[in-house]
Amino acid sequence: MPAFSLGPERTAWRAELRALAAERLRPIARKGEPGRVDRALLAELGRLGLLARLFTAGALDLCLMRESLAQACTEAETALALQGLGAHPVHAHGTAAQRERWLPRVADGSAVAAFALSEPGAGSDAAALSLTAEPDRGSGWRLTGEKCWISNAPEADFYTVFARTTPRAGARGVTAFLLPADRPGLTGSALEMLSPHPIGALHLDAVPVTADDVLGEPDRGFAVAMGTLNLFRPSVGAFAVGMAQAALDATLEHTREREAFGGRLRDLQAVAHQVAEMALRTEAARLMVYAAASAYDEGAPDVPGRSAMAKLLATETAQYVVDTAVQLHGARALRRGHLLEHLYREVRAPRIYEGASEVQRGIIAKELYAARPGQGEDR
Repeated sequence: MPAFSLGPERTAWRAELRALAAERLRPIARKGEPGRVDRALLAELGRLGLLARLFTAGALDLCLMRESLAQACTEAETALALQGLGAHPVHAHGTAAQRERWLPRVADGSAVAAFALSEPGAGSDAAALSLTAEPDRGSGWRLTGEKCWISNAPEADFYTVFARTTPRAGARGVTAFLLPADRPGLTGSALEMLSPHPIGALHLDAVPVTADDVLGEPDRGFAVAMGTLNLFRPSVGAFAVGMAQAALDATLEHTREREAFGGRLRDLQAVAHQVAEMALRTEAARLMVYAAASAYDEGAPDVPGRSAMAKLLATETAQYVVDTAVQLHGARALRRGHLLEHLYREVRAPRIYEGASEVQRGIIAKELYAARPGQGEDR
């Protein structure tokens, strides 16, 4: 089946998700407090079975969930995505005891997960982590350092934390740990950010962890992180496509009804061409996201490059589409509470998190050169 052909079942499911987001999730989200974890919203996502779907869905279905929810309720989309990002390492690399303790609670929305990779000095360069894991009397480690820009912090119930267990070993000296939030020495604070979802910093002061807390193998945590990001990068693109589609839909309605210069806005060629460009870019981004997700599900060898392309194109496209929508709506779109004012704040962060646009370009170039080694290079 071509990557762009969803089939009737997935097409119907996408429409069902949009309806659920509009009818059941958006009213709950409107009652939530910006910058705080919305546990009522998570509970409803759990009741609808969408959080449990995180652990059975392939990359394409994950993208469909994120795109569809984003069109009608970005808060629900983000709540679902952050649960998946924080819990996927447990699902993919956790022990039976770790999975049994945490995954059912993630699935019903009663436990909040977080993915703690970034640090004040290690954002885009994830291999430069400085959070240290010092051996602790041979029975485990003590984690000391800072994490920053962590979604769902400091309110999460557990964190997937990446720490340096072998000094000066680069990516090969990082270990992933499952860290419950009640461990002694772990504190955090909320950060006031442009985007409305919760983001915070963590301070770890000799926090104890043992071999039972390791996700995967010691010193192999970077592979845990990159495997998670390879899955979620296309779905970040899907989130962006959903926002772009919402902005496009709002613009179509506005330009169809708005009277100006003796006619409707849509009758002005300059406006019509801008709307056409918005639609063109949105559909191109959607197709690339679906193609990258399908490649992941099929186990294709070029997933890192495809994921980077999808994330890059979709997030840059969404920024353009939302900005153009604001321009065509005029001042009303800047008023607090307007859909486009909300999307304008939401759309900026995805171009940075899970690998900034510049990082994605670097990944794409690296994959291209690796696939086509030149004379004198390893083949």
